[in-house]
Amino acid sequence: MLVDFNTLPDTARIWIYQASRSFTPEELAAINTELSDFLVHWTAHGNDLKAGFEIRYKRFLVIALDQSAQSATGCSIDASVHFIQQLEKTYKVDLLDKMNVSYKQGEFVAYKTLLEFKAMAKQKAISKNTIVFNNLVATKAEYKEHWEVPASDSWHARFVQVK
Repeated sequence: MLVDFNTLPDTARIWIYQASRSFTPEELAAINTELSDFLVHWTAHGNDLKAGFEIRYKRFLVIALDQSAQSATGCSIDASVHFIQQLEKTYKVDLLDKMNVSYKQGEFVAYKTLLEFKAMAKQKAISKNTIVFNNLVATKAEYKEHWEVPASDSWHARFVQVK
């Protein structure tokens, strides 16, 4: 069951998929429709899942699930991963590779491999104040408060000098 993302409680479970590039306006419109269609029919053991989504910075697909009525199951999570894999194929983009880092450079969102990010930290091209995207947040509350944070406040801190 598709609901407005903003109406979901702060306890809603979150999945964040970062794209290896920005989507075009045409792709965003199509993905919006495809995500809506998927969530309308997303179920767990035949029960509707109350879920919503938003797309941020033309590259982050954020799916939220209110687990108070029905939790995701192995099969429903598998279905969502399969859906994301289809998007990867359709749009020729990486969405599931967790070994990449996105961070802000002004209003631009940069995307680097973890190795490139580490090298940039060593070269001081990024700092503890660089705004990074912590895609490991698990709830909507964490997403709102701890998704877009200085590197020093996330798991990225191990790569930047924090003094």
